[in-house]
Amino acid sequence: MSLQSLRQALSQPSTSIQLCLVGLAGGLMSALIIIVFRWLLSLLHVLMLDGIGNYQHLTDLYRFLLPLVAVGLIIIVAKLTGFKHYRMGIPFVIHRVKQFYGHIPLRTSINQFFGGILALASGFVVGKEGPTVHLAAWASHLVGQWLHAPFNSLRILAGCGIAAGISAAFNTPFAAVIFVMEVVLREYKVHIFVPIMLSAACGSVLTRAVFGDVNELTFLQFTPVPMSQMPYLILMGIVIGIAASMFNKQLMWTMRLFRPVNMIGRLIIAALITGAFGYFMPEAMGAEFINVNKLFASDPELGMLLGLLVAKFLLAIVAIALGVPGGIIGAVMVIGMLLGVALLQPIAPWLNEDMTTTYALLGLAGFLASVLHAPMAALSAAMELAASPQAVLPSMIVIVSAYVTAKQFCSNKSLFIQQLDYQGLPYTTSEVRDMLQQTGVMAMMKTDIKVFKFAADKTLYEHLQEHPEQTTINQHSDGLSSCQIVELNVSLQDNESPLTMQDTQVLTQQHTLADVYDALQTRRQGAVIITGIDGLEISGVITWNMVHNYMLRQQH
Repeated sequence: MSLQSLRQALSQPSTSIQLCLVGLAGGLMSALIIIVFRWLLSLLHVLMLDGIGNYQHLTDLYRFLLPLVAVGLIIIVAKLTGFKHYRMGIPFVIHRVKQFYGHIPLRTSINQFFGGILALASGFVVGKEGPTVHLAAWASHLVGQWLHAPFNSLRILAGCGIAAGISAAFNTPFAAVIFVMEVVLREYKVHIFVPIMLSAACGSVLTRAVFGDVNELTFLQFTPVPMSQMPYLILMGIVIGIAASMFNKQLMWTMRLFRPVNMIGRLIIAALITGAFGYFMPEAMGAEFINVNKLFASDPELGMLLGLLVAKFLLAIVAIALGVPGGIIGAVMVIGMLLGVALLQPIAPWLNEDMTTTYALLGLAGFLASVLHAPMAALSAAMELAASPQAVLPSMIVIVSAYVTAKQFCSNKSLFIQQLDYQGLPYTTSEVRDMLQQTGVMAMMKTDIKVFKFAADKTLYEHLQEHPEQTTINQHSDGLSSCQIVELNVSLQDNESPLTMQDTQVLTQQHTLADVYDALQTRRQGAVIITGIDGLEISGVITWNMVHNYMLRQQH
């Protein structure tokens, strides 16, 4: 199969073996990058802390200095790559997917790789999914760039990479698929779902081959919840929804409060606050799940549990709001687990068995759904982590009550959407553009064309008389920008020229119908010439009428 036939297949908005194979290649590239990221992060933890998240191993002074040293190195990397390219993380990826077909700048990815490792190894309360999503989207886009794939397939390719990356990071392929569809792409279509699902499976296979068939959250063993506790789960969800709204509002308030401070100042402030907490309370540092497991195994007192919950709550807000290069989801999951166990305590004396990890899982699901406004992703994560169908009903009750409370009664919005609004990054397009972006120009262009150079009107007229269905182009100079579409004049008016000529614009085979629409919508007539990847030869033509008829077919 030639590259040209591959691009032709990718331009179609439908499931195909070509799309699945390209998505799989993007997923493979992304999973490998994330595996390297995970390995280096684990190596740094072992070298510095003598174990994953083992901050107690350090002296008090070293715990205080560790975030400051990391911030110094983060700033050096940012300076080397250009500080204006510091935007990164999931909100930035959502923006790039919607507005730039998933293209991620290289320099932001360099910042995210090294900055993410440093932040995650130095005790900041951030998760690894922020770097994971950013790096995975960049890695998968490299495959599309190498193939010069149509732009409509590049968004799908970015989704494939992100799904594979999350699956490689957490070994949760099903939750990765739902997260991409609900949070990143924000749409559900079968031709998108299939290659993303395949890529998530690829990420999971690779991470199991390297790190083993383990999951960092396997300690969350689910115990069936009796029906008598269901009313309490509703109350639990309401409390979680209120807490999630407080978290989002305080985080955005902190971002606005420190807006006048430059990035270096914000990072240093975040390091000082994190280091101060770590000096007195080592357990407050980091968002590693292994430390949560150790905490629950030690049967902590309520005072310790609440103190740690407040500390993680505050440190996560500080780290994310002040620009530390990490993700929010890992921190949210840890806070949700602690909140769920804290809400278990009022009824724990009347229970016949230990349900600590069960309520931790329910708290995780409810808090995740409310903070991100992603109830399906939260439910799929709970189902996959619990590995039990009995977790579905309790999780649904907590998620629904938490989500509705946060959205309706607390007027809470997705944290990612609030961050995008704050940064002024657009993340939506019109329904028309959404529809047209799904189809590449190669799927629709007319290829039966005849190109004349410097032809006289008589020559053009004679050709159209013999070939009225063939698209005729007259090129007036050596450049393609001087081309005109020539048609027979069917107006039947006296003294009119027998020919009509319309100026054209030029796009390459990578563009989508949305780009054609943008080029022609002002005059609502004319045509666009489609060239090859090199922009030198004409491959086809798309007229305004073709785009208009396509839109009518899609709407009906």
